[in-house]
Amino acid sequence: MTMFLKIVSGLFALLFLFMGAGFVLDPTGNAASVGLNPLTEHGLNTLRGDLGGLFLASTTLIGLGLFLRKGELLIAVAVLMLCIAVGRVIGFAIDGNPAQQTLVAFGFEIVIAGVMIATSRRLVASA
Repeated sequence: MTMFLKIVSGLFALLFLFMGAGFVLDPTGNAASVGLNPLTEHGLNTLRGDLGGLFLASTTLIGLGLFLRKGELLIAVAVLMLCIAVGRVIGFAIDGNPAQQTLVAFGFEIVIAGVMIATSRRLVASA
């Protein structure tokens, strides 16, 4: 089970790597995929820095957590994902009916947080 969780965590890190690189290298193209339309250079810079940075930092934390066997680094990613999910719940309540893509993203954030917590626990237990 531990190896399975490590593999799944590594796949999430790889996904985050591609998403982060996409936002850094092509913010306009990736903005449309998440329902955004940057109007100025400031918007493009925010996509590169905030979204690209979030995904690349998550990749780094997962990679270091797995490599160094430091579960707390995976917990940091879980906290990020849960904070994003809470923001989405607030958006659902205030903004109304979410798009299908938003619900899918919300589900993935919950699953990713759960996998990070489970993997962290396994790393600590096997240490």
